[in-house]
Amino acid sequence: MKKLISLFSLLSLLNLQANEEDLKLAKESQNPIGNLISVPFELNATPDNGTEDGDIYTLNVKPVYPVALDEDLTLINRLTIPFSYQESLFPGQGSDQGLGNITYQGFFAPKTESGLLWGIGPAFLFPTYSNDRFGDDAWAAGAAAVVLARPGNWLVGGLVQHLQDFAGDDTFSQSLFQYFINYNFEDFYLTSTPTMIYDWNADSDNAATIPVGGGIGKLFRFGKMPVDIRFQTFWNAERPEYTGEFTAQLQVKFLFPK
Repeated sequence: MKKLISLFSLLSLLNLQANEEDLKLAKESQNPIGNLISVPFELNATPDNGTEDGDIYTLNVKPVYPVALDEDLTLINRLTIPFSYQESLFPGQGSDQGLGNITYQGFFAPKTESGLLWGIGPAFLFPTYSNDRFGDDAWAAGAAAVVLARPGNWLVGGLVQHLQDFAGDDTFSQSLFQYFINYNFEDFYLTSTPTMIYDWNADSDNAATIPVGGGIGKLFRFGKMPVDIRFQTFWNAERPEYTGEFTAQLQVKFLFPK
């Protein structure tokens, strides 16, 4: 009986340690400037766009690769590679699919003993679009910054970015703000990470996109591979004309801990 009790105690301790490790890894996965290699696949679905009420599906591949520059500074390299499928949005348009413009962000993130983490660096937009439906001929550059805190089971913060066309017809000028609020339970987490966009070249009625919402996420292990999966829904409280009112987002993030 004593051996059986000892075995159960050992298994419980190992499970507790595993849960603590997964909780730590889940919080690191939620950190946009965490020292963690990851490859997220983020699928966004927005119904009822345009006068034809067509659906838009966009798969963003968003690899993150941190590079240690020295003992006190890390460069977090982030790409966003969008692939889209659009149904007919306007009469006679038809459906189409293709590649959008690729964005790069580089955050210089110093190591700090304080509870506040931050990073700042350049951002670039490259005209990799496959046709005019998925982007425009804009070479844009700017800056991005992020700040966050991780008190207890919380992870909260915000990311800002501005990109300005520098080698085109000055047709691209866009600001972005994303706040992130996450609360981690033992086996899952609640999350809200909407991305707000302001287009400075659009008229005031069509400049802002302001989604509101959130969802749930969980860290899974498939063999030795940790995978962070989350699902969110957003209501576009402010949106350009002909943009759908709701968006559903599913993200599957493959993690490669060092």
